[in-house]
Amino acid sequence: MQYTSTVILNSNDPGEIAMLIAGLREEHRDLDQAIAQLVEDPRVDQLRLTRLKKRKLKLKDWIALLESKLIPDLDA
Repeated sequence: MQYTSTVILNSNDPGEIAMLIAGLREEHRDLDQAIAQLVEDPRVDQLRLTRLKKRKLKLKDWIALLESKLIPDLDA
C-alpha cells in the first residue's frame, strides 16, 4: 500500500497512526528487498533504482514523523 503525505500528516488518532506506521514499515521492507535484488543485476535501470531509494528515504522520514506524533508534548 502506498501512502500520501496528506493521509500521514492529517491523522491524530494514535491507533490509526500505529497502523500507518506498520504499513509504512512493511512498504519500507519491501522496497529494501526490491533494491537489494536490483543492485545484484548488472543490467539494472539506474533511474528506477534511484527512484526506489528516494521512495525508501521518504518512507523513513514519514515513519519518524508519525512516531514523533505518538510522543505526547510535555509542557515544562
